[in-house]
Amino acid sequence: MSYLKEVLQAVEYIKKKIDTPPKIGIILGSGLGELVNEVQDSVIIPYSDIPGFPVSTVKGHAGNLIFGKLMEKDVAVMQGRFHFYEGYPISKVVLGVRVMGLLGIETLFVTNASGGINSSLEPGDLMVIRDHINFTGENPAIGEEITEFGPRFFDMTFAYDRKLIAKAQEVYIKNEVPYKDGVYAFLKGPSYETPAEIKMLSIIGADAVGMSTVPEVIAARQMGIRVFGISCITNMAAGISKNKLSHQEVVETSQRVKEDFIKIIADMVAEI
Repeated sequence: MSYLKEVLQAVEYIKKKIDTPPKIGIILGSGLGELVNEVQDSVIIPYSDIPGFPVSTVKGHAGNLIFGKLMEKDVAVMQGRFHFYEGYPISKVVLGVRVMGLLGIETLFVTNASGGINSSLEPGDLMVIRDHINFTGENPAIGEEITEFGPRFFDMTFAYDRKLIAKAQEVYIKNEVPYKDGVYAFLKGPSYETPAEIKMLSIIGADAVGMSTVPEVIAARQMGIRVFGISCITNMAAGISKNKLSHQEVVETSQRVKEDFIKIIADMVAEI
């Protein structure tokens, strides 16, 4: 089966389960899945039920696609995502974005947990992603040109929507959350980076580092979907942190800031 047919099969399956197509997509990273409790009139579809969908294998990723209303807006929420380090090819990593795009979303919110590199950041900060560095060399637009997904060559100058970033500054002030923004570096993982790698990333302009998000953003931009991203700083990166890095710390810090995170996302959705 071709990749396009695989995506369309998932789209058709989902259309039979929902009454209203979503306009906003949200991808929830490690430990950030509780936002789904705010979704009203929800329809929950396990990834395992959707034809062609991978299954999220990471602790803190529930593995559901949820449709409903958030702040009176029609949303599709991925409660958990797919990663390279789980062994999935890039086409599978972005399959959820492709499906949501063909279902009709116009705006995508991406969230993740990351390690802080910039010394102005600290664990618990919710860093608005201003730009990214793709340090993997992987790109979901490589391969066959599929017109349903957009043009082969597309601009990434404003990968993260400037108007939404400006609005976020107001939303952070309203919710009394310290506003931080920065550049997110994407590495494959699953090992955390070495201190030398973190020093290199700092030199080239990265403020935080993680193992997700960038492929999804590239796929969304190819499809003409505007993007807003938040990176939850769950720990300081190797060589900066005095502690041994662990996924448990990632989940625990995400849980600690979940209330602020939910308020920020909900208010941003309300502004669209």
